[in-house]
Amino acid sequence: MILVIFADRDVQWRLVFVEPMREEKAEAVMKLSNDDYKLFLEHVPGLLAIDMEGNIVYMSEQCADYLRVDLEGSIGKKVDHVFPYTKMLEGLKSDKVQIVFYNSNVGIGISVHVPVYKGKTKMGLLEYDVIQGSEFLYEFSDQYRQFLDQEFKFLSHEISNLSGTKYTINNIIGNSEQIVSLREQIAQAAHTNSNVLITGETGTGKELVAHSIHNLSGRRNDPFVRINASALPESLEESELFGYDAGSFTGALKEGKKGKFEQADKGTFFIDEINQMSMRLQPKILRAIQEKEINRIGGSASISIDTRIITATNTDLKQLIKEGKFREDLYYRLNVIEIHTPSLRDRLTDLPLLTESAVSELNQVMGKKVSKIDPVVYEMFKSYEWPGNVRELHNVIERAMNYVESDSLLPEHFKFKQVFFEKLDESAYYNININTDQKNVFESTNPIGTLKKTAEKEFIIKVLSDCRNNKSQAAKVLKISRPLLYQKMNRLGINL
Repeated sequence: MILVIFADRDVQWRLVFVEPMREEKAEAVMKLSNDDYKLFLEHVPGLLAIDMEGNIVYMSEQCADYLRVDLEGSIGKKVDHVFPYTKMLEGLKSDKVQIVFYNSNVGIGISVHVPVYKGKTKMGLLEYDVIQGSEFLYEFSDQYRQFLDQEFKFLSHEISNLSGTKYTINNIIGNSEQIVSLREQIAQAAHTNSNVLITGETGTGKELVAHSIHNLSGRRNDPFVRINASALPESLEESELFGYDAGSFTGALKEGKKGKFEQADKGTFFIDEINQMSMRLQPKILRAIQEKEINRIGGSASISIDTRIITATNTDLKQLIKEGKFREDLYYRLNVIEIHTPSLRDRLTDLPLLTESAVSELNQVMGKKVSKIDPVVYEMFKSYEWPGNVRELHNVIERAMNYVESDSLLPEHFKFKQVFFEKLDESAYYNININTDQKNVFESTNPIGTLKKTAEKEFIIKVLSDCRNNKSQAAKVLKISRPLLYQKMNRLGINL
């Protein structure tokens, strides 16, 4: 029996004991029926209907919430008064189903227009959304690109380069806490026009972050221009950044040339390795940012620019400021929003996803069919500190896949064992007295992996003991970071 409390029409509270409904009866009651058409309509994203005069005759609650308007107050009003960006009034002129694209105050999206008829008489137009919001659009475009990759191997690569970018936020692989936070920071930065400084070690994906910010921002339809400061020849760096007028110097183009700042007007200018920018040019970059204008070489007129600046560095700019190698005022202009890309050793839980992604990509490039990865490979990866981060991981996997002739990536395909153990004293690693029962080792599914894991555990315990459980000192002896030592202790079950 179940106790039920309810009120009758006179709002008199009553207590009633009722018999529980059998499971099969409950399922029968909850089944959808033809009479639930209103429920169906409310589940169609962005559903909106107008009559031939353009007045709203129906709007779903979801549509009202998405457009941020009052539902009851919108019925009967002209659709363009409720949603100024609407294309439904133009849609009334067509008798065909049409796909329309929106770039409005609520984001970018794709909708479908369907003419509504009673008999043979056209009565109005119905609109519903296929995609709502930038994030869904880019997820859709990435999935569609993957589909095209299967049918047309190089088509998606050409499409993705049309606006000057190669990556979106969906190319940031991983589900660790650090990567989830990174995606959130990218999304937040994309909704502003403030300058962004991306910091992080070499190979952590700083350029990928810059591409992602641009592709999520309101500047996504305008140019994305990038340059690496370390690759700029000193004799050409000023003309590359600011351009030159006709006849400015011997060899100059007759029509002159736009610099990177001009090329990125209305869009995004990404300067990688900004720490390598010469002191001679830093004041001119500062002026371009502050005044939003530049001067070409040989030109007298100032040229206005509307360019968002994103920079990246793998060096501590504050230290360079102390050394007199970077301007402090420029640093504060660039570092309005700072985003740090985490090192691979700080997100080892992402190794399986990163490895699978690299293998999938390299399968297509190298004509391989690798579909399995030996668990010992992951153990090898976890024992390494990855100074080159994700870029090094990709290189290591590519090198190993050259030796693969089956569908499995195995430890023996990595012909450079010393890479994974160079951070350890290898002689001590192999000479340590292993107390593990040999019978248990050989009865395990992976004897070699079990033996290595045991040796590593006993070696770390010995070092910790010698260091009197001082974790910082033990990490120095092992030549690994302190966070990595804690990760190893947790993985190996070392509790001291």
